[in-house]
Amino acid sequence: MVLSDHNNRSSPTPKFCNSFANRIFSDVAGDITITVDDTSFLLHKFPLVSQSGRIRKMVAETKDTNLSKLDLINFPGGPEAFELAAKFCYGVNFEITPANVAYLHCAAVYLEMTENYRNENLITRTESYLNEIVSQNLEKSIQVLRSCEMILPIADEVGIVNKLVEFIAENACKEQLVAGLSRLECDNRVIEEKGRRQEWWIEDLSGLKIDFYQRVISVMVTRGIRQDSVISSIMYYARESLKGIGKSRIWNPARTIPVLETGQRVILETLESLLPMENSSLIPIDFLFGMLRMAIMVDSSLGCRLGIERRIAVRLESVSLDDLLIPSVQTGDSMFDVDTIHRILVQFLQIIEEVEDGDDDDCCGYESEGGVGSTSHSSLLKVGRIVDAYLAEIAPDPYLSFQKFVAMIEVLPDYARVIDDGLYRAVDIYLKAHPTLTEHDRKRLCKFIDCEKLSQEASNHAAQNDRLPAHMAVRVLYFEQLRLRTAITGPSAFSGYMSGAPSGAPSAPMSPRDTYASLRRENRDLKLEISRMRVRLSDLEKEQVCMKQGMMDKSRNGKTFLTSISRKFGIFAGPTSGKQHKSRSRKRGYSIS
Repeated sequence: MVLSDHNNRSSPTPKFCNSFANRIFSDVAGDITITVDDTSFLLHKFPLVSQSGRIRKMVAETKDTNLSKLDLINFPGGPEAFELAAKFCYGVNFEITPANVAYLHCAAVYLEMTENYRNENLITRTESYLNEIVSQNLEKSIQVLRSCEMILPIADEVGIVNKLVEFIAENACKEQLVAGLSRLECDNRVIEEKGRRQEWWIEDLSGLKIDFYQRVISVMVTRGIRQDSVISSIMYYARESLKGIGKSRIWNPARTIPVLETGQRVILETLESLLPMENSSLIPIDFLFGMLRMAIMVDSSLGCRLGIERRIAVRLESVSLDDLLIPSVQTGDSMFDVDTIHRILVQFLQIIEEVEDGDDDDCCGYESEGGVGSTSHSSLLKVGRIVDAYLAEIAPDPYLSFQKFVAMIEVLPDYARVIDDGLYRAVDIYLKAHPTLTEHDRKRLCKFIDCEKLSQEASNHAAQNDRLPAHMAVRVLYFEQLRLRTAITGPSAFSGYMSGAPSGAPSAPMSPRDTYASLRRENRDLKLEISRMRVRLSDLEKEQVCMKQGMMDKSRNGKTFLTSISRKFGIFAGPTSGKQHKSRSRKRGYSIS
């Protein structure tokens, strides 16, 4: 019989109070009431005391010989679990299932239903079910572990959680091993079908709470589960548990921070700790940026954010511009989170230095001089292009401070850019969007641009750009002139010009405006000279074609090769020299014959 403590609620009748219970109660009235939470059970002392050590001690320790009521505080599983334990004490048959075995085991431990009071008591029965049935089945192990979430901390204290975690890890490893052996025996078509089904447990694990999930994954890793399987599981769990992990955030001018569910920060920090650091290349880059955006929004710990940023830094060369455009959530700050990208770049450069220091013998590091053949330098050049595109994208932001923009330019070394066109474009956009910059700040920005690295098109644009300081335009024209002189006279003239003795250089100090005008005039003259040289070169090429054609025609008429050559030379020489060439050719002809 079950009694309720609330009058407005009908008294529930336990399932075991049927013909068996009615026969007992008709002969012997109940002599003890046991209360679990808000539910009271009118039962008999003898069957309970004979099998439960806890109830026996409670009855023995009381001073009241007519004890009729006991309160079981914090009973694991509540009234439902106690009802099953009472059934066992009364000898009523019921089925142990994955849904109730955890409750039953914890209830049995709470009631101290050990072998000291009865052979094959409830603790022994539940342990046998766990070891013989649950341990052999991955799905049942996960189901039982999920049920333990409602009976913490006692489920952890009695050791059932650790046991189930071991079951899950062991069975997952077995399934992976079997799947691997099957792939060796199957053709490609069957392999693909099996590959889509072999890790169904990934979806089942996503239903666990984060603390249980962390323990399961940690044990799986120690057991040797494949890292790609672990990463797939973490990604699935993140998408199911973190709202918006796969969606890009659009900047909101109101700077409002969305309200997220409680525990999102704990979930994200735990998942970050489970992601591998060594083989982070297995993690999709878009997932890492999704995690980073979420970490910023939930204000996760600095260690969590740095861990995600370092994994991104390892693969920074493969990111896209959209990945780097992380909206800022700070009030009054720039539209994009520039500080985060700056930290990623710093970590990227640290990784490059570590590779250089640790793998010098394998030639994996980049050289400080800019070794073009090194892998690291190639990555650095790719990152340089991405950063220039990023700078151009954030430059129009009116909230972007001068210090942050300069810090983003300075973070990369000079040899990270082969051409400075992208950097020039970003600086020009920033100057246009921030017209109130002082002359000092404008000059400081332009100092980062190497005019020697500007293309012809960028140089022409810079020479006519009114937003640039006057000395910048002079520098551009100066190096453009060097290029033109080099094209005409060769590299030696370039070195002489650089040494301080250029042809036509002004002998006295000149104002920037006069220098600018002088350089432009010289550049026009040099361009005209180049055009003339091109026309002369074209004429010479045409004459060469005519010469070859004439030689071929005369060879067909029986003329020797040496005769035709001598006559061609006679065309360019004077009359006297032509005769000399003919006589020499004849002598050579006789000597040869």
